[in-house]
Amino acid sequence: MAADNGGNNTTSEPEMSDSLKTFGAVLKALRDEAGLTQEEFAPQVRYSAAYIAKIEQGRRFPPRDLIGRSEGVLGATAARVLAAAARSLTRKAGLASWFQQWAGIEEEAVSLYAYECRVVPGLLQPEPYIREIFERRIPHLSEEQVERQVAARLARQQLFTDRPNTSFCFLIEQALLDRRFGGADVTRTLLDNLLEQGGRRNVEIQVMPLRQEDHFGFEGPMYLAETADNRWVGYIEGHESSILITDPKAASAMLQRYGKMRSQALSPQATTSLLEQMRGAL
Repeated sequence: MAADNGGNNTTSEPEMSDSLKTFGAVLKALRDEAGLTQEEFAPQVRYSAAYIAKIEQGRRFPPRDLIGRSEGVLGATAARVLAAAARSLTRKAGLASWFQQWAGIEEEAVSLYAYECRVVPGLLQPEPYIREIFERRIPHLSEEQVERQVAARLARQQLFTDRPNTSFCFLIEQALLDRRFGGADVTRTLLDNLLEQGGRRNVEIQVMPLRQEDHFGFEGPMYLAETADNRWVGYIEGHESSILITDPKAASAMLQRYGKMRSQALSPQATTSLLEQMRGAL
């Protein structure tokens, strides 16, 4: 999935985010006003100077705890200014234009369901995993393009914070975790993130076991969203293409298949146990 998974689209290059560049400029101005270099400021907010530099350049989405950490260094007024700049950030920045319709549906959904057998869903990908994906994009991306894609994906993950009343459900094939995509360290970070996100009250993560003779997911990955007026829409992707499914009968069939798979996958509790076991084995 291009904006959610592997970035397969090669014809819609995402644009730089003005809001990211504005936030970076505000942070730089406040840091300069405090008389601090990047090398002096970075350790005080517990990030590297290189990481701060990329935020100030508008190439990296600011982590959620940066503002709180900055308050003790730059002061309460500066922190309020940063918070105001952060509110202007858009999680659609950097997303391919053909994906933005679904991204908009995500932002307003009261329920979001995902099933994946290719890579872990984008909303659950930690930054190292995201980078491994875009490092493998064909045709290859420039460093600047990678940074824009990574920033866009991390921005979308703010949904967990911004939509505490939305119900999230993720079905993931166990093979995706056994593969150790990106190596042991990346997999360890991934498992930690799955355990953390699965601990949210409104998030359910279920792993589909390797051996499941009665499996309704043979038609491939799918995404479903319940809108504010309680309609269901679906979304699927393949190579160089995507389809938004709004026909009620087609969306209903997807929802029924998804319900079958939820009953066939490990329970959230059993999934947590499996993730902890896999984490301990690394």
